[in-house]
Amino acid sequence: MRDGECTMRAAFLLGGAAFGEALVRVLVADADLMFGLTLCLLAVAGTVPLGLVRPLAAVVLLAAFGFLSLALLHVLTVGAAAALVMGLVRVASVWTQALALPFVVIALVRPTVVTVLLAAIVPAAGWAGVALAARKEALLHRAARKAVANTLVEHTARGERARIARELHDVVAHHISMIAVQAETARLTTPELPPLGAQRFAEIGDRARAGLTEMRRLLGVLRDDEDGTAAELRPAPQLNQLVDLLDDARQSANARLIVSGAPVPLDPGVELAAYRIVQEALTNARRHAPGAAVDVELRYGARLTVRIRDNGPGPANAAGHGLTGMRERAAAAGGTLRAGPAAVGGFLVEAVLPVEDQ
Repeated sequence: MRDGECTMRAAFLLGGAAFGEALVRVLVADADLMFGLTLCLLAVAGTVPLGLVRPLAAVVLLAAFGFLSLALLHVLTVGAAAALVMGLVRVASVWTQALALPFVVIALVRPTVVTVLLAAIVPAAGWAGVALAARKEALLHRAARKAVANTLVEHTARGERARIARELHDVVAHHISMIAVQAETARLTTPELPPLGAQRFAEIGDRARAGLTEMRRLLGVLRDDEDGTAAELRPAPQLNQLVDLLDDARQSANARLIVSGAPVPLDPGVELAAYRIVQEALTNARRHAPGAAVDVELRYGARLTVRIRDNGPGPANAAGHGLTGMRERAAAAGGTLRAGPAAVGGFLVEAVLPVEDQ
């Protein structure tokens, strides 16, 4: 229930109680009609405004009618006194202390139990309202500070997770990739390698690639994106998104996608490697051969062949970080990559990746 509804209900309850008390006083004292009507009217007027008008106006009216009741009839109902106290507490302002002056004057001129109590209760109620308002504001400020502190802790933790993710990616992922590459290289280049040794090297490469895949999933848990959604919830790019990638490339060059063979489901690591290789090759073509036409070909078969060819001059440094990264990515997925001038001109990047039966 809202505060306004509670106050209105309390005002009418106090009004009814004050009106009933006034009737009892009139009947017991056998007072005349004018006294009785005035007391009943002041009893109602000294309570009901609490729930009908604004708090400051209500407390001024309640104090005025209470003062008139004491000055004219020497009586103030309990309901009217309670309504005045509630109004003072609700306003919660030091300026309400001025409303205590008339009651102090009455207490000095006509000291009775009622007037003295009111002279003490009215200013006390005003100060109580101020204290309650200050406490409420302090609680709100404390809650705000706690929320800000929690937010800072959350952002600090998020930044720490991002730092750990970067370090894992920059250091651990590179070493695991090199393990996979060296195991595959040793298997293929070691002369007279026994079959068991070749099998062991192949197992090392497979385990390294599997560990790299699991570590990338861990990075998705650690690294948050800008809007606070965990990167784990964002699916890794897939080959069916190459159309969008080529649409972006067409803004600066003519690019087309060629698919041959029957597409088959791929291991997520292989599919991600193929997508990233195409993405990096398109970036290199845009950087080193702006405006050149680019063909992206996916050839499905016993292995997946990814070919990206442009008709530009090709990169000046064929051993740059971009090409090195593509080779490492292809090797980590269990494939190979070569890059260099194409037979018919331009520059060619060709990756051969494994296809496993699903």
